[in-house]
Parts: sequence; C-alpha cells; structure tokens
Amino acid sequence: MKFNLCLTIFIGLFARCGFGQQQKMPSNFVYIKDIIPTIDLDIRYFSNQNFTGNPIRGYERPVAILTKRAAFALQQVQLDLNKKGLGLKIFDAYRPQRAVDHFKAWSLVTSDTLAKQEFYPQLDKKDLFKLGFIASKSGHSRGSTVDLTLIDLKAQKEIDMGGPFDFFGAISHHNYTKLTAKQKQNRKILRETMAKFGFVAYDKEWWHYTLKDEPYRKTYFDFLVK
Repeated sequence: MKFNLCLTIFIGLFARCGFGQQQKMPSNFVYIKDIIPTIDLDIRYFSNQNFTGNPIRGYERPVAILTKRAAFALQQVQLDLNKKGLGLKIFDAYRPQRAVDHFKAWSLVTSDTLAKQEFYPQLDKKDLFKLGFIASKSGHSRGSTVDLTLIDLKAQKEIDMGGPFDFFGAISHHNYTKLTAKQKQNRKILRETMAKFGFVAYDKEWWHYTLKDEPYRKTYFDFLVK
C-alpha cells in the first residue's frame, strides 16, 4: 500500500514538473487573434464538426496558434484581402502531435463512421490512411501551416469555394475541373494572395497552406491548444 502511494505521488509530480513543462507553448509561437484581431475563427477540431464527429485530443480551447513568422505573414494576407472587401476565416492552425495520433487511432476503428456522409461519402474509411488523407505526421504540428477560407466582409459569411473544408475527395483539389467560374476565381484569389506573402498551397486541399520560410522544418510540437 505504501509503495503504491509513493508511486502515485511520483507519477503525479512527474506529470506536473516534467511532462507539463514540455507542453508549454514556445515563445516563438503566438495566438493569431493577438496579431490579427479581425480574423474569424472556426476551430473545427475543438468541436464535433469534423471528419471524426467528435472533439480532437489536444484542443482545449477554440483558439488558433502559429509561429510568429507565419502569423505576421498571415497578417499581411488579411490586410491585402481587406482592400477587396474580403477576409480570412481559420479552421485550423498549429495542431498538436497528439491530435495527429488521434486521427491515426480513429482511422483504425473502421466501424466508427459517424461523420462519413458529410466528409468521405464515397470512400471506405479503411483506405483513408493509404490514400494520404490521414498521416502519422502533419505539417500543422510544425506550427506554420494553416487551414482557412475567405469571407465576404459585408455579408459576414464564407464565399463559395466549390467544396467544404476537410472533404476527402477530388472536389477538394485545386485543379478540380467541375467548378463554376466563380468558384475557380475564389480559389484563385485565396491562392494568389497567400502566395504573395510567402505561403505555399497544397494541391489536394484548397484550404491548406504552409509558410515557405517556416522556422521549424523538422520539429513536430505537442503542446496543447489552450
């Protein structure tokens, strides 16, 4: 009994003093709202509105975090878009490694298809990993990748990008051919404005951008989003 009590105390102290320190947000990261107060946030992995149908581990508050370098570059994107009556809405930014691990674990439970109809209606869940929709590492965990869309400032609503965020399918690809002229133009505006300030698009996801000059190319962080 005494040994068990000591062991419990030791584990508790380790969690608070050791592991807890490892999870502190590094000084080179910032809350995006502190840099861009006017930006819209819709942090999907904090909520049920994502491809798993449940909140994701590591998201304790609906906030968005990036490296300082990426946040200040994104500030320039926002200012440029504002001149055209547009603005940014963020779905996800920095993503803890534990969230990526959550995705991987979820993908192995093939019977859990709670959000299939909305996010991957034409795909078998067991194929999501090998098709590249889910991976064991994500650029988001390096802190300079962001998922976002455009909003009309006057109407205060998202503009039509031709497909929803996080949809697993060809409609999400930048070169998808069955878009209307307006949808193609909207994607082009986002892509060209992001590129103007140093962000590189991911061809298979119209919403996904990474700062070309990201400061942590090989470091994957796991501090909480809180």
